[in-house]
Amino acid sequence: MYFGYTHCPDVCPLTMAHMARAVQRLGAEAKDVRILFVTVDPKRDTPQVLRADTAAFSPKARGITGSPQQIRALASRYHVAYTYGKPDPNGNYTVTHSAAIYVFDEKGQGMLIGTEVTPPIEIAHDLKQLIRMGT
Repeated sequence: MYFGYTHCPDVCPLTMAHMARAVQRLGAEAKDVRILFVTVDPKRDTPQVLRADTAAFSPKARGITGSPQQIRALASRYHVAYTYGKPDPNGNYTVTHSAAIYVFDEKGQGMLIGTEVTPPIEIAHDLKQLIRMGT
């Protein structure tokens, strides 16, 4: 699971690409693996935008949105911080946010935390270990 936003110019697409490559490296072992992208910008990241954006990275990726209050509550649960920048004259703005990758087992228990700079090969290695522990 990763908290970000689709208009992010750098960290979010890099992190999503890393996670997608890691899952791809798993091959058949990835059958039950999902990438969850939780938006911290529900105003712009509609379900349709999230669906298109996550699909561009991986068929295993799903976008999650909700009301600003729901997103705040979920982000708070995982100690994710985010703030909105001042809109430019066209209404565009950036969102500064935490950039952790959360890995859960099939029961929803947190197992690992990575970062946007964790290489896909290392993510894949850790995921393989967790998958094998669960079988």
